[in-house]
Amino acid sequence: MEESFALIITIFVLAMFVGFEVITKVPPTLHTPLMSGSNAISGITIIGALISAAAENITLSSTLGIIAVALATVNVVGGFLVTDRMLKMFTSKRSKENR
Repeated sequence: MEESFALIITIFVLAMFVGFEVITKVPPTLHTPLMSGSNAISGITIIGALISAAAENITLSSTLGIIAVALATVNVVGGFLVTDRMLKMFTSKRSKENR
């Protein structure tokens, strides 16, 4: 049991390092499309976290599920706000006046 937990933690830490390296290498022109993809992945994460958080007993799995729901929700909302802000930068002055 301890070996599988250590393996899972190791994979998680390695995934964090790989994710950080990949994200920092993305040029600024691709941030908005990347954010859209990130929102889709976070939506899937929310579904999995809700399933995990809905456990009958309060265990490590349900606690981590609750934390994952909160963090993924923050990521989705932040992603939509950033995408909306980026898209507003590309609207013309005429379309702003017509609103």
